[in-house]
Amino acid sequence: MAGSASFPVARQPVRAATAAFIGTTIEWYDFYIYATAAALVFGKVFFPTADPFVSTMASFGTFAAGFLARPLGGVVFGHLGDRVGRKKALMATLVIMGVATVGIGLLPSYAMAGFWAPALLLLLRLAQGLAVGGEWGGAVLMAGEHASQGRRTFAASFAQLGSPAGLILSLLAFRLLTGLDETAFAGWGWRIPFLVSAVLLVVGYFIRVGVNESPDFARVLAQQERAEVPAKEVLRTAWRTVLLCMGVCTVAIGGIYFTNTFMLSYTTQTMGLDRALILDCLFVVAIIQFFVQPLAAWLADAAGPARVLIGAAFCSVLAPYPMFMLVNHGSAYSIIAGIAIVLVFMATIYSAMAGYISSAFQTHIRYSGISLSYQFCGAIAGGLTPLIGTWISHRYPGQWLPLAFFYSVLSAITLVSIWGLAAHKRRLVRSAPNARAAKASA
Repeated sequence: MAGSASFPVARQPVRAATAAFIGTTIEWYDFYIYATAAALVFGKVFFPTADPFVSTMASFGTFAAGFLARPLGGVVFGHLGDRVGRKKALMATLVIMGVATVGIGLLPSYAMAGFWAPALLLLLRLAQGLAVGGEWGGAVLMAGEHASQGRRTFAASFAQLGSPAGLILSLLAFRLLTGLDETAFAGWGWRIPFLVSAVLLVVGYFIRVGVNESPDFARVLAQQERAEVPAKEVLRTAWRTVLLCMGVCTVAIGGIYFTNTFMLSYTTQTMGLDRALILDCLFVVAIIQFFVQPLAAWLADAAGPARVLIGAAFCSVLAPYPMFMLVNHGSAYSIIAGIAIVLVFMATIYSAMAGYISSAFQTHIRYSGISLSYQFCGAIAGGLTPLIGTWISHRYPGQWLPLAFFYSVLSAITLVSIWGLAAHKRRLVRSAPNARAAKASA
């Protein structure tokens, strides 16, 4: 779509970054309200049992299923994004996510429909996973590829900024419902945040439709460099890069669900804290994350993304121990301070990693490359983290040290992978002139 009179080409970088932010905000709002509802109410509504632990694990099982669908979304929409265009793929993901989320809000409970209620919930959750699997890579590229070379980490971070913004909206939506008694909340109150997504879908669609196609992809089209099957080429030529990028994303993806999904269950069920208290604390922490991320991305462009990422990952290994010490005090201030310690470093990694891993792939396979990396990591680290956290908490009741160690392991994987990807990039740069020379001589 050509630049229009109201949004000329010169303003497209700003327009693209804004659209990436608003679009991913809507997508992540939809994804996070499911996470919040899974922790608070889905166990009772869709998986009623005599044992709350079993109900919670079943609820988190459907939550994890959405992550298992994300790699498929990365493959499907990565293919469309690298073959047809970033913009068309993003329009499709937005519509699928909106329809699935509204559908969840209309589902009958287990008491009303029996087996069909959790079955339909699982189906719509898989649709959510499919949509968000294709969303992230396209939004990062539409923002980053419209920007100048020296500002791509900062521009790509606007897609990342949608995550805390969506989290803020989802927490606010549920916080406004905490005045309801348990019967009303479980009966109809939880549905409201899902139904509101219909309005957000319309807003997001009209904002996104005014953005031009990525200039980088336009050059790929002009030079006829499109891969026949982008995902196949990624796995054939850049599988090491995919594995390293998955490692880079580990604590940024797993960590957000550790602090905002598992901790919600841990503080309300294990510690017995009030639901409204922990939602308020997570709301404040999400606001902190919202302001930390653009600052971290700016610093990464100024000082170098690898340097900033390595420093943040090292600190992230140490951060969960003071977090649990503070959270277990049980006051609002201590919970906010504890989670904020972890979140500052996690948000720094999350903000800077998008531009960092994007630069590891060639343009004609970039959508597929970063989508596969991020979404396979999401399926493992994101989907399993609340389940593993819940199992550890059940296996070691009253002990937070095993939980902190688990978070440190996630951070250590990221630290080693950032260092490994930096070294891998240097090897690729050194080998590139030799490869071109060999091709020319042939």
